[in-house]
Amino acid sequence: MGMVQIEGFIGMLTSIYSFLIIGYVLLSWLPNARDSFIGEMLGKLVEPYLGIFRRFIPPIGGVIDLSPIVALFALRFIAAGLVAVIGFFVG
Repeated sequence: MGMVQIEGFIGMLTSIYSFLIIGYVLLSWLPNARDSFIGEMLGKLVEPYLGIFRRFIPPIGGVIDLSPIVALFALRFIAAGLVAVIGFFVG
């Protein structure tokens, strides 16, 4: 497997997980949407990751949660770092 394929695979996984986070955040705007099957499934996939950031970033005014934005940036940095490390060892 070449570096281009590895980078593409990591990019694809990062994009998919980013969309899951965005979908979960959008569900919070709809009443009782997180209690649905899809909301619960997304919660099980996304909450463990978002929980890390919620411990350190309190909501603004107790209402606006900025942790998903920081989590998305961190996800991109982690993916770029992973690609760089793998690129160092592979090529």
